[in-house]
Amino acid sequence: MNRGILYAALAYVCWGLFPLYFHLLVGIGPVEVVMHRTLWSLVFLLGVLLWRRHWDWLPRLAAQPRVLLAFAASALLLAANWLTYVWAVTSHHVLDSSLGYFMLPLVNVALGFFVLHERPRKGQWLAVAVAASGVLWLWVLAGHPPWVALTLAVTFGFYGLLRKVAVLGALEGLALETLMLAPLAALVLGYMTWQGHSAFAQGDAGHLYLLMLAGPLTAMPLLLFAAGARRITLTTMGILQYISPSLQFVLGVWLFGEAFEAARLIGFALIWAALLVYSVEGWQFSRRGKTL
Repeated sequence: MNRGILYAALAYVCWGLFPLYFHLLVGIGPVEVVMHRTLWSLVFLLGVLLWRRHWDWLPRLAAQPRVLLAFAASALLLAANWLTYVWAVTSHHVLDSSLGYFMLPLVNVALGFFVLHERPRKGQWLAVAVAASGVLWLWVLAGHPPWVALTLAVTFGFYGLLRKVAVLGALEGLALETLMLAPLAALVLGYMTWQGHSAFAQGDAGHLYLLMLAGPLTAMPLLLFAAGARRITLTTMGILQYISPSLQFVLGVWLFGEAFEAARLIGFALIWAALLVYSVEGWQFSRRGKTL
């Protein structure tokens, strides 16, 4: 159990500190960053698969068009999530990105109800209602929906939904998704280089090395997450996942100096209250299950 908590916590700490890495890439367009992230993640994952000699799952997919279609959809959702996140961090919207991942567990409850026809418990519905009021407050305050947060939460929520019913594990699934995105990424980077607008064309070695780091930085937290998820309960995992947006929030306010008005705090406070209700209700439900 302790080892599982350590693995999962390290994964969430890595994700929470991602803004530090992406801030080093300010000046490179989000599209180029995501294309590099896709290609270097694929290189790293293929290296891991080669080291483990784990290829037997790949040829079998040729006879499973539905699986390929599902992973094509999850790959597009992942790319949309990455693009939104990189844009948010490099455009000084780290607080909006943290809000999106604070909202994610509650989006998952809603997706479970509407898509999987699950029956959320009363405490979970209460958490969703409180969070919705927080989002509505931020909407009224800004004069428009919190698009960055909503896009991050919805794209990763649907991505998680597709991966929940997928037949491949974390390593194989991400390898297939990046493999599907790789031709587009290579085409976009090739065109940008030909136009003289890419990091390759400009010959900035520092940025090139940083972009190459995107491969292991993307894959390693996922592998830690997968290792942790196998060793701890979903309730524990659900509580640990707040490490990531909490770190992003701290970085946004105290390191990057993003504006955080008192009125906006009300919306965040409502969402934090919803997460508290959600976590306590899940912990109590888990405890009741153990005593039966």
